[in-house]
Amino acid sequence: MSPTGGRPAYRRVLLKLSGAALAGEAGFGIDPDVVSDVAEQVRDAVSLGCSVAIVVGGGNLWRGREGYSRGMDRATADYMGMLATVINALALQDALEKLGVETRVQTAIEMREIAEPYIRRRAIRHLEKRRVVIFAAGTGNPFFSTDTAAALRAAEIEADLILMAKQGTDGVYDSDPNLVPEAVKYEELDYMEVLSRGLGVMDATATSLCMDNSIPILVFDLGKKGNIVKAVAGERIGTMVRGEPERDSRGSR
Repeated sequence: MSPTGGRPAYRRVLLKLSGAALAGEAGFGIDPDVVSDVAEQVRDAVSLGCSVAIVVGGGNLWRGREGYSRGMDRATADYMGMLATVINALALQDALEKLGVETRVQTAIEMREIAEPYIRRRAIRHLEKRRVVIFAAGTGNPFFSTDTAAALRAAEIEADLILMAKQGTDGVYDSDPNLVPEAVKYEELDYMEVLSRGLGVMDATATSLCMDNSIPILVFDLGKKGNIVKAVAGERIGTMVRGEPERDSRGSR
């Protein structure tokens, strides 16, 4: 029996995890409890009948832009960040497989001893077999974020939805809710609204790629247990970004 007792609202989703989310309260490194919780939620989403792919960041271990800001060569700093995402991907793979979930890590930079190289058709075949595929090393190119990698991979595997997991933020607001108590949460947004208002859902390149390929983005709070399954089941959580909001996008606070 699936956790919700029903069928998934989406055939295939791509979950975007920031590296910072895996650090937990420590703010650095990998928190095993957080990784285990994410793995349990992904397992439950798979048991619901949804194919799940994951793109993970590396900010809990290294941020390329910080190295660059301190004088490091930009490409070198970004490649180091890509390697950090591989460490996170292996941690997620280990946690998922401990729960009995078949998992494959594919990297945009070849390192065959620990992961498969990224091959689109192979990734799709894994997903068809209900294996979770974790995409690591971003796009394999410097100057591109893991947000862009998520949008690119989602387009390549024909995902129905990008689950944009945030830590401690339950959606998109018109201002920072931590600083402005009157901040209003959006229930739905148009891609162009996100870009023109600079709302920070994803970087502009990633948002534009989603817009060009009509891939909706659901921004939600990873910290609330069960939210991944709720999202896959089609429950109304967070903020949905897509072509045309169905109604007034400003929802309840």
